[in-house]
Amino acid sequence: MQRQDDSNLSRKVADIHNSHSPESLNDKFYGEDVQGDKSSNCQPAVNSQSTSLRTVLGIPVTVWQIGFMMCLMNLSFVIAYSFSGLYVKNILGATALSIGLLEGACETVSYLMKLCSGVISDWLKKRKAVMMFGYGFSVISKITLGLSSTFGLVFTSKIFERFGNGVQASPRDAIVADVAPSGHIGASYGLKRSLAHTGSVLGGFAGILTMKLTGGNFQHVFLIASIPAVIAFIILVFFLKEPKINKSTNKQNPVNKEQAIPAINAQIASPNKPEVKFSLKNLKCLGTAFWSIMLVNAVFMVSRMNEQWLILNYNESFVHDVYLAPTVMIVMNAGVVLSSYPCGRIGDKINRSNLLFAAIVFMLFADLIMYFASTTFAMYCGIVFWGIQLGVSQNVFYSLIAENVIPALRGTAFGIYWFINAIAAFFADYISGAVAHLVNYRSVFLSSGSAALLTIFILILLISKGRIKYKS
Repeated sequence: MQRQDDSNLSRKVADIHNSHSPESLNDKFYGEDVQGDKSSNCQPAVNSQSTSLRTVLGIPVTVWQIGFMMCLMNLSFVIAYSFSGLYVKNILGATALSIGLLEGACETVSYLMKLCSGVISDWLKKRKAVMMFGYGFSVISKITLGLSSTFGLVFTSKIFERFGNGVQASPRDAIVADVAPSGHIGASYGLKRSLAHTGSVLGGFAGILTMKLTGGNFQHVFLIASIPAVIAFIILVFFLKEPKINKSTNKQNPVNKEQAIPAINAQIASPNKPEVKFSLKNLKCLGTAFWSIMLVNAVFMVSRMNEQWLILNYNESFVHDVYLAPTVMIVMNAGVVLSSYPCGRIGDKINRSNLLFAAIVFMLFADLIMYFASTTFAMYCGIVFWGIQLGVSQNVFYSLIAENVIPALRGTAFGIYWFINAIAAFFADYISGAVAHLVNYRSVFLSSGSAALLTIFILILLISKGRIKYKS
């Protein structure tokens, strides 16, 4: 019975996307299947739950809690991350190619788990439980890294860390989408990211301090990094309240009517129909705009190599003092903090394609500045641009997913977003490792810039063809 319902829904979605008249699409859809008042069901749905939640500055308290948890987790991550690459390179003697494979494999694991956790959270309707599982692995990873003395143990600890990060990311982002008020989606994601990267900035300063206090002992620094992660885990377990996912009413924010998402929402929300379960056939419900955005994201992510390459280039070409390596993360995350929330607010008011285009241009500028940099100040300027593009691009992608995907598949959509990132991230880090191994660390910015330039052409083409249409 469920298989037949999924098949019928997929066929309706295909018909919907092949039509050009929103009115005729809704008429066809309602005329065949939906019982009840057509006029009420066809309206773009609103996140009704968000109106009943406590807010601070218009943003639900749940989003603030998640932001503070991410602040602590990022503080912990940056303390360890700032030195892990140098530890592997300088102490364990790994080559640039080995580091590229290590970082690429770890990021791939992270993104693949984000796909699985998104699907699981949609299926279980228990996003907090999935987050707790992921946060637990993140805590364990810091302790394992602190006890590591071989490349194999470092690899294991980083796999644990990326595994944990991947597990908790999709349900975390889906919770924000579940509670974000209509018209404040971009601001909610921007606030979350700003708080998260504030933790990253603090983590950079804490990294310098702990390295000084421990007399340059990498392993002691890694163990100290586990403390903020433990605190974040306690907040998650005892203070974060998981929003209820209403199975009978839809809470979707306004979306593009040409994709007939309101009609699909009405089908899913109909009390006479069974709840829609995950099925490959139902991925059509994600819509043309979603998949076009994912194409842009895939190419863009090839230019988004791991930030470890910024640290390694900084240490190799400019400042050889290991203690100052976290300054790269401080400067980069300062750029993210300054851009995330303001751009989130702006994105709620203007066409998001402009912000996405700006983010890619910032990436191109960052690559060019860092490649041609001859002074430490110029390198820092390039790092700031890198941070700005991070704050703008991910905020835009998050907001677009939340706006264009029905609630029943929202966690899955975020998971697909991370899965695509997994493939692209592996290639990005592998290519960067090969370039650094064969040429030098500075040259990785040329390969990154080439991918960014290609992304600009693809985005322009998709907009001109009408495949990407954001709210104006």
